[in-house]
Amino acid sequence: MTTPALLPLSGRRLPPLNLGTSSFPHHRATLRLSEKFILLLILSAFITLCFGAFFFLPDSSKHKRFDLGLEDVLIPHVDTSKGGKNLGGFLIHGQGHDEHRHREEEERLRNKIRADHEKALEEAKEKLKKSRDEIQAEIQTEKNKVVQELKKKDSKPLPPVPLPNLIGINSGEPADPDIREKRNKIKEMMKHAWDNYRQYGWGHNELKPIARKGHSTNIFGNSQMGATIVDALDTLYIMGLHDEFREGQEWIDKNLDFSVNSEVSVFEVNIRFIGGLLAAYYLSGQEVFKIKAVQLAGKLLPAFNTPTGIPWAMVNLKSGVGRNWGWASAGSSILAEFGTLHMEFVHLSYLTGDPVYYNKVMHIRKLLQKMDRPNGLYPNYLNPRTGRWGQHHTSVGGLGDSFYEYLLKAWLMSDKMDTEARKMYDDAIEAIEKHLIRKSNGGLTFIGEWKNGHLERKMGHLTCFAGGMFALGADGSRDDKAGHYLQLGAEIAHTCHESYDRTTLKLGPEAFKFDGGVEAVAVRQNEKYYILRPEVIETYWYMWRFTHDPKYRQWGWEATQAIDKYCRVSGGFSGVKDVYSSSPTYDDVQQSFFLAETLKYLYLLFSNDDLLPLDNWVFNTEAHPLPVLHLANTTLSGNPAYR
Repeated sequence: MTTPALLPLSGRRLPPLNLGTSSFPHHRATLRLSEKFILLLILSAFITLCFGAFFFLPDSSKHKRFDLGLEDVLIPHVDTSKGGKNLGGFLIHGQGHDEHRHREEEERLRNKIRADHEKALEEAKEKLKKSRDEIQAEIQTEKNKVVQELKKKDSKPLPPVPLPNLIGINSGEPADPDIREKRNKIKEMMKHAWDNYRQYGWGHNELKPIARKGHSTNIFGNSQMGATIVDALDTLYIMGLHDEFREGQEWIDKNLDFSVNSEVSVFEVNIRFIGGLLAAYYLSGQEVFKIKAVQLAGKLLPAFNTPTGIPWAMVNLKSGVGRNWGWASAGSSILAEFGTLHMEFVHLSYLTGDPVYYNKVMHIRKLLQKMDRPNGLYPNYLNPRTGRWGQHHTSVGGLGDSFYEYLLKAWLMSDKMDTEARKMYDDAIEAIEKHLIRKSNGGLTFIGEWKNGHLERKMGHLTCFAGGMFALGADGSRDDKAGHYLQLGAEIAHTCHESYDRTTLKLGPEAFKFDGGVEAVAVRQNEKYYILRPEVIETYWYMWRFTHDPKYRQWGWEATQAIDKYCRVSGGFSGVKDVYSSSPTYDDVQQSFFLAETLKYLYLLFSNDDLLPLDNWVFNTEAHPLPVLHLANTTLSGNPAYR
């Protein structure tokens, strides 16, 4: 994560690598034979088969019967006066009576084979009269029929499940005209981002707003899966952009196909696609989103086929073959990846009545509970073959972050019944506070990273989500420490605001140091970029919800203005490469998480609290809202199909 080629992409993200191109041959033309020649080969084989069958038919002079090897034929008894012997209501007819019938049967079969043979020859002749294009068109038609049949098979209805009580999915309109105007500005920015993606990148995963064409990264494999469409759906819905929402729904219904030969990130596809589809389903009630989410989840399950049940980082959607990132500590799986599945997988089991998803994530939890943790901290790497930790590197930023987030949110999503998850969260936060959280010489609270037995005094933009997490988890914390954790969240929010305020563009760098006289400032050139990340704004929103301190709206508006001034281009929004430069260059990528997270959190910051209230909704790490499930402790008893 120290070079531009290894940028972590979004939310709590991992560094992407170039995984190469498709495994399909590049020179298929040189291997292709004439279609007519292939048809002739098939025809020759068929003729040989037919004549072989004809000549090897049993000869009546050598065999008394042409049947399946039964010595006699059982016929229901009707009349015993015709020379047969009665045996328990059936007649056993002697073979002599049937020789004539068998000869007729053999002749009938020979005639049928001749007729079929002649018919096949005529059909082959007709085929050979057609042009190459006509033959290819017929082949494509047949392939399309097969695909449609498979789609029908995959789209089988899921068991009916009572929807949770869905509160606050509309409005949130503020009474204050100034706040309303700011909220409308953020909605206009969303429309600008969507309309340009719709025009220049439709169906591609992301947009290059300057080049005005589609963009993708290796986390989505080599396929066009429309990541921006799926990621943006719930934001469009809560903003009331229903025409745009319907456009996205129509594309998903007709084009979103997971039966592709493509290797994808299990983590990214889970939080963006499954999370996005589930949120769109809960908000709109449209079954297509639920069906697509379940189809995709089935494609991810082979990733769990490891000796420990800890999933691979990547899986091929077609073959089911999984593997890990080559750079990740000797083939290890990553804490923030295998630890960020719980919310979505519990909802999948709830909606389908199939416990397989729930069991997969609970197995991960049980395994982690049994393991020793150095200083009470969870290392970022775990080997899925051996079940042992990799190198002892602990971070609340990239590689670790959303694991802790999902422990807390598993408890919240269970209506605070999953006390096991809450205990794991509390234990982890106590260790983090003891070993990783420090105050700088200038009085800024920061969260460092534990590497090889010492604390690195550097904090990433990704880590800034933790301020919101501490505030969200304050209620229900041990030893009446709710006030302490709310204050800790406020201190982290202040530090992250300083990282923005100390730049030229008033946008935060990717990482910033606390060494010597340098505080909340990026030192390395390759840490000075801003790629439209949401974590700081996410913390502003949570702090606003819990405190209603107006400074959080003020800080959010500063960020909105900076994004609109320095990241907006005619073709959408782009990241910038140096937030300390007065004339920065663009990275020419409009990330899907900008629409899913950054703009959604800004919109919520300037909305009333009755829009997606936190007592009823829990946001996944891609900001996709999922409803609280009123379940018994870590079970799925709310689903009658599961019971």
